[in-house]
Amino acid sequence: MQVTGKCYCGAVSFKASVDPTRLVVCHCTDCQVFSGAPFRAVLPTPASDVEVTGQANQYIKVAESGNRRIQAFCGQCGSHLWASEGVGEPKTMNLRLGCIEERDQLVPTLQIWGHSAVPWLGQLSTVPVHSKGPSSPLKTD
Repeated sequence: MQVTGKCYCGAVSFKASVDPTRLVVCHCTDCQVFSGAPFRAVLPTPASDVEVTGQANQYIKVAESGNRRIQAFCGQCGSHLWASEGVGEPKTMNLRLGCIEERDQLVPTLQIWGHSAVPWLGQLSTVPVHSKGPSSPLKTD
């Protein structure tokens, strides 16, 4: 499947050929903190199948295990774009689902680090939904 993605401001974009069955949801606390959300969805893709336009900034994260991971983001708007190996030429880019235009066509096939998932996630379907934002964050009518 061909996908396109970009940061919020459009300074960094990419095109990629991906396997849609590889979408993973990660519940680890690092992904929660990096994404500012209860989980992060990533699409592991061979780096050779990704064409990047623009220059992403990088942060090298060192895991508890000692593994190094490059976290790529837009230096202008801060959007997280992908992660890759922290040593040598990247072999795999974990594309961040939020910046992929075709995200509504991609469905997770695996969840990892479930022990750190927020406990209310499974109850989310019972929380009221607005088709657009309410006039006040606390107003529910």
